[in-house]
Amino acid sequence: MNRQIRRFGVLMMALYLLLFAQLNRLQVFDAQALVDDPNNTRPIVRDYGQRRGTITTADGTLLAYSNELPEGQFRRERLYPEEHLYGHITGFFSFNYGAEGLEKQYNDELSGKTTEQAFQGIEDLFADRDNTGNLVLSLDHDLQQAARDALGETRGSVVALDPGTGNVLAMWSWPSYDPNLISSIDQKTSRAAWLWHNALTPSPLIPKAYRETFFPGSTFKVVTAAAALDTGNVSGTEPVYPSAAAYTPPLTTSGIKNFGGSSCGGDLFEMLRVSCNSSTAQMAVEEVGPENLTATAEKFGFNSKPPIDLPNPAASVFVSDYGPFNRTNTTAAGREYDVFDNTPAFAQASIGQFETKATPLQMAMVAAGIGNNGRLMEPKVVTEIRNVDGEVIETRNDELIDVVMSPASAATMRRAMVEVVADGTAKVLQTPGWEVGGKTGTAQIAAGKEETHAWIISFAGRPGEFAEIAVAVMLEADPEAGQRTGGRFAGPIAKAVLDAYVAKQPAG
Repeated sequence: MNRQIRRFGVLMMALYLLLFAQLNRLQVFDAQALVDDPNNTRPIVRDYGQRRGTITTADGTLLAYSNELPEGQFRRERLYPEEHLYGHITGFFSFNYGAEGLEKQYNDELSGKTTEQAFQGIEDLFADRDNTGNLVLSLDHDLQQAARDALGETRGSVVALDPGTGNVLAMWSWPSYDPNLISSIDQKTSRAAWLWHNALTPSPLIPKAYRETFFPGSTFKVVTAAAALDTGNVSGTEPVYPSAAAYTPPLTTSGIKNFGGSSCGGDLFEMLRVSCNSSTAQMAVEEVGPENLTATAEKFGFNSKPPIDLPNPAASVFVSDYGPFNRTNTTAAGREYDVFDNTPAFAQASIGQFETKATPLQMAMVAAGIGNNGRLMEPKVVTEIRNVDGEVIETRNDELIDVVMSPASAATMRRAMVEVVADGTAKVLQTPGWEVGGKTGTAQIAAGKEETHAWIISFAGRPGEFAEIAVAVMLEADPEAGQRTGGRFAGPIAKAVLDAYVAKQPAG
């Protein structure tokens, strides 16, 4: 009997130790992961009805605040005066459904839960002080309105960045949503809005500008061109490719055709000016190669999530593995290059097709990096956090992500993109007194499908200076709209945002 009691006691002790270890693992080692879990709404439930700071744009437009309630279950209700215009930025703050957008990303700062805010002095241990933080954003209200008005009810996205700082100047996607409905203290209203929005396809709750990827089409050619320049095998004027209607990569008989069955060729400037598929794909295969193009794409941000201060951004994708080495070929100029089993797929990827996918934010970052002399800055939405007295308690610094290309290559790319606007497919972006560069894109979504994504990316600055603004516009493929080109359909939208920016700048 004593032996059985001892065994039982040992078993109970082992179970206790296991329980103790598991409890400590959850409370200590896994605590932050549980807090950060997207499905964890307990911090929102904890903070709902408590004091909460405001959210305003750079030019002072109020986007979110908490309204005091005289009676009822809740002491406060979160309100969004601009409704759907900033829904994907502010997100919502709901008792039942947690939070999204900045409400989620900066929950502790808005509710005054950070250590710095909660205990600013010894008196805070004994006083009921309002320690909430007010977010000041980088977004410009006029540019945000211009993006919305120009896009209208066409499914798509617009992103505008300051290339020198990474500040997001505008970020708009349609369809959007009104966060007031989901954040309502009327639980029937909140639930009905939640179910209705989630039943729609696509759901308006998804901020596609930074959380969904699309074929970038010919806008990706600027990444391919940047990689080509940095290899040293290509300059703005060499090599020169013969005019052709298509390029047939090694190991296939299927040629990569030009838009509309046209023939084109020439040097790097010319292939970008007319958006030549055949010569760009040939340059990628013969002068760049998968390793170099992957390295450049990843410097721009592909294959990793962008470090933006919004929750759950999507990673843009450029496939790096194109199979084992197959053989060595020789260019017309006598230079050897490697051929891999999936070189035909690589040729497609180099012009923004195959499995190359990008968010509108990512392609705005590409334009910004080129416009900023090859220096890619970390995108950010919040620039300052202020206390209730208006004093700055935290400033978000400008952070360099990477030098995506040499200054010489960046200067060549800027010249090439300026030429696309001056006398190429992006003429719609021409702006008197400003140096504007651009690249259009028309992305096929599937073989045999007529409808296309329409893209344009651009940057603009004073002549001889680095860019002050970069813009990306993407219109989603629509069977009813059929084939839409970037210059004709996305271009006017980007121009409206550029015009709104230029109109706010001092003369001279």
